[in-house]
Amino acid sequence: MDISAVMNGADATNVRGDPMNGERYWSPAFAQAEWDHMWKKVWHIAGRENEVPEPGDYLVHNFMHESVIIVRQDDGSLRGFYNSCGHRGQRLAWESSSTDGFTCPYHGWLWGKDGILADLPDPDDFPQGNPCGRLSLREVRVATWGGFVWYAMSSAAPSFEAYLGPVLHQYDNFPLDTMIRVFQIKIDLDTNWKFATENFSESYHTRTAHPQVPAFCDQDHWNARLEMFHEGHGRTIQPFRPSLRDNPYGDGPHPFEDVLRNWGVDPAAYPDFEAMVVRGWEDLAAAKRRLGPERGRDWYARLSDRELTESIHSTVFPNVTLTFGPDEIFFQRTEPHPDDPGKCTFDLWCMVFPVAGQELTETPMVGSERLPIREAPPIHRAFDRGRGVPELHGGVVIQDLMLAEGQQRGLRSQGYSDAYLAGQETRVRFFNEVLNDYLEGRR
Repeated sequence: MDISAVMNGADATNVRGDPMNGERYWSPAFAQAEWDHMWKKVWHIAGRENEVPEPGDYLVHNFMHESVIIVRQDDGSLRGFYNSCGHRGQRLAWESSSTDGFTCPYHGWLWGKDGILADLPDPDDFPQGNPCGRLSLREVRVATWGGFVWYAMSSAAPSFEAYLGPVLHQYDNFPLDTMIRVFQIKIDLDTNWKFATENFSESYHTRTAHPQVPAFCDQDHWNARLEMFHEGHGRTIQPFRPSLRDNPYGDGPHPFEDVLRNWGVDPAAYPDFEAMVVRGWEDLAAAKRRLGPERGRDWYARLSDRELTESIHSTVFPNVTLTFGPDEIFFQRTEPHPDDPGKCTFDLWCMVFPVAGQELTETPMVGSERLPIREAPPIHRAFDRGRGVPELHGGVVIQDLMLAEGQQRGLRSQGYSDAYLAGQETRVRFFNEVLNDYLEGRR
């Protein structure tokens, strides 16, 4: 089989069947193996390009015990360095900002934007000779895609193009570079980092955890396209239309009717609920294509009918999820705790494509609050069983996060030995098998 080809993410014959024992979620030895053999060999997202528009603007990204600085150069390029002074290791920067050079707070060594040592006290007091111009900060590899700034810590990591594989061009029709992050939060969770990737690799949990979702997104597995790629990435593609499995609104008005009306499609033109859902969904694509540009959505002309009317839930191995809609993208990521495998941080960024004249937006991820369309300040909170994140109440994400601690505790129980997966959960085992490949030296 062509390893670059898409694999059916609902076909269990596409995985080996590696066991998913509980130890991989809480063992310090397993977490150390992840650091040694996987985390240093994958690409990480440091932030957004629009955070570093000018020379000297820089991002600081902390990952476990590591920290990197990504800084905009005078020629417009981006370069990345470990956040550690080449003198005696002092951390140079704690938060993203802007500077002409990084001055070590310990002994005053000054490192230029290019990472080269520019100045220091007592340059004549070094038996080896003046180190200025001779020493430089240790560099990391940097790439950009989709308006995101990426970096890799090791020369053993694949090229960025090879790492992203098919993801590199799957979303070329979307104006990713224009996205504005209208909400961003980092949450401390009491669960292993793998919880989110596994959760976002299946929709089997939706009717239990998200009972409101089937009214606007059809997540029934027989209507979904489940995809897996050799690199470890995957996609779940589902129609932005109600599930036909049931209609909880009975003969009353259905919310999908308002969606249709908003785009000039008359729900009364269809003889019954099923026709309104199936044919109305098809008519919706045509209406969006026709009306989108005059409503300031010029990019609609580039999107396919499916991109205009589907939810594309894309996981980028190992820990990033990007959910694409025609007007907004949700970024979700977990990162491991430096010392405790039973803890992690969870990032949620809500990003929208700006429309001229539109000042406010709303998102299903952040309850019912309308958000200003501008770069939002970062928030960092402890989850505290949901009490610590009132902004998420009423949204979809908090329903997932409410399950995180219980999942972690249950995986450590003697009652758990391995997952018993439905076909539509095949991507969960595939993710773990790709992780095993890294840990066992096959990648």
